[in-house]
Amino acid sequence: MKVIDKIRGSAADPNRVVFSFEFFPPKTEDGVDNLFERMDRMVAHNPSFCDITWGAGGTTADLTLEIANKMQNIICVETMMHLTCTNMPVDKIDHALETIKGNGIQNVLALRGDPPHGQEKFVQTEGGFACARDLVKHIKSKYGDYFGITIAGYPEAHPDVIGNDGLAPLEGYQNDLAYLKSKVDAGADLIVTQLFYDTDIFLKFVNDCRQIGITCPIVPGIMPINNYKGFIRMTGFCKTKIPAEIMAALEPIKDNEEAVKAYGIHLGIEMCKKIMAHGIKTVHLYTLNMEKSALAILMGLGLIEESKISRSLPWRRPTNVFRIKEDVRPIFWANRPKSYISRTIGWDQYPHGRWGDAGNPSYGALTDYQFLRPRAKDKKLIEEWAVPLKSIEDIYERFRMFCLGKLRTNPWSELDGLQPETKIINEHLEKINTKGFLTINSQPAVNGEKSDSPTVGWGGPGGYVYQKAYLEFFCSKEKLDALIEKCKERPFLTYMAVNKEGVWKSNVGQADVNAVTWGVFSAKEISQPTVVDPVSFSAWKDEAFESWYRGWASLYPEADPSRKLVEEVGSSYFLVSLVDNDYVNGDIFGVFADF
Repeated sequence: MKVIDKIRGSAADPNRVVFSFEFFPPKTEDGVDNLFERMDRMVAHNPSFCDITWGAGGTTADLTLEIANKMQNIICVETMMHLTCTNMPVDKIDHALETIKGNGIQNVLALRGDPPHGQEKFVQTEGGFACARDLVKHIKSKYGDYFGITIAGYPEAHPDVIGNDGLAPLEGYQNDLAYLKSKVDAGADLIVTQLFYDTDIFLKFVNDCRQIGITCPIVPGIMPINNYKGFIRMTGFCKTKIPAEIMAALEPIKDNEEAVKAYGIHLGIEMCKKIMAHGIKTVHLYTLNMEKSALAILMGLGLIEESKISRSLPWRRPTNVFRIKEDVRPIFWANRPKSYISRTIGWDQYPHGRWGDAGNPSYGALTDYQFLRPRAKDKKLIEEWAVPLKSIEDIYERFRMFCLGKLRTNPWSELDGLQPETKIINEHLEKINTKGFLTINSQPAVNGEKSDSPTVGWGGPGGYVYQKAYLEFFCSKEKLDALIEKCKERPFLTYMAVNKEGVWKSNVGQADVNAVTWGVFSAKEISQPTVVDPVSFSAWKDEAFESWYRGWASLYPEADPSRKLVEEVGSSYFLVSLVDNDYVNGDIFGVFADF
């Protein structure tokens, strides 16, 4: 979806403020991994979009394209990619645009770009463009209305116009405004500003833009002050005016980083309040890949609450333009959403409304992608799971501790720690894990909980949500056989079980699809975003069993007895999916009472 459409859509609600984040490509592999973890946490607060910068001179071109793709398709946030003219002939520009278009991205921030490293002035690349206006014209002429095009605005004029005295001459400022309008006239539909710290200058800039006929939204770019030296360096590079009162506040605390951050948060809040008081309901935060100050500013403005993260669906809704209608998924990947997206990225159609023919989707082959965990999580996984194991009971203990929240990682989950709804039933989970039913996925029964519930709610306020109790676990063949006998006495229980070799046991048909989560909202059809079906379960089982080996056993040295024990369990146990279809009076844990 185009960012401009999101901003225009929000204008109908005078109390809604649109906020967004900017990130840049880190220089190291660890930095990229950590950025995705941080981005994932920040996106949980529902920004309208996030953007990723294009390195000076195109130095991070490939990495920017990769990060943009993962932002849009794995993190599932509306993504805007910067694109500059520096060192970019037309064929490279078109390669970048074709790449993001193919990845379902619809938003570009068109920039001239800074001079390459080591050069003082921008020089047009042979076969390239001289300025951002030419880039905007090219995007519009070749791609029509597919892309939403954003451009940069400079409240104090472009740094090239600002003199040594820190001021832009009136004629230079007016020429810069006229050029900005020419970019809008060429096809840009949104302006995001350069950082500033004098809100009066920004408000004057907006008024001056309106006076010359620029009518598109103008989004203020706010850069929180995180440390004094970085602040001085950035404002010096951008030739940004620093009001005297800000310098007076910073000078006594410049060597106290925490005090500087606290002041930066306070200043960011006050700047945004003043801007919003003038009717501007958008804010773009230059995060510098740091989350705390940006989120603290939003919390100080009352735009987010740390403990209340709303969900439009039980899983994060996709932003890829090709799969935006998707609103049904199998529950098996609830804790591995990135894996699910990776394995379905090649689908031509995505299930929506009703699951339909479960045999139609063709899941992508199991690849190493699902097991390429961020390095930071690798270290925690080793710490928590690569412990000496002397008996099968030691394996039970790992699962038990995770269900109690005493471990943060799990070889079967991409997520960090327990989900809020899991905590409702974690004592029950502890008991069955102690008995050798090793749970990797679950949900409690819910009968008409309000849809804005902080633990199980989704879909926004004004509705009611329901879900059947669900358990997914590994267990021995002996325990499975006993469990199947007990299920015969409980007609509301349906199960599927399969081992590594594909031996199948079930009391449901191969074409059956069971909705296990649904919601009722005003003036809408029933929404059923989560289902259980045999075809998806069969596709999931390979990944689930592989996690015993590549997710856990591989953490140990080759000849370690603990590794052998983990591999033996993975090769002999069954994976079981169990649904209690009586969401009103059911007792899914009762079936385990006599074990």
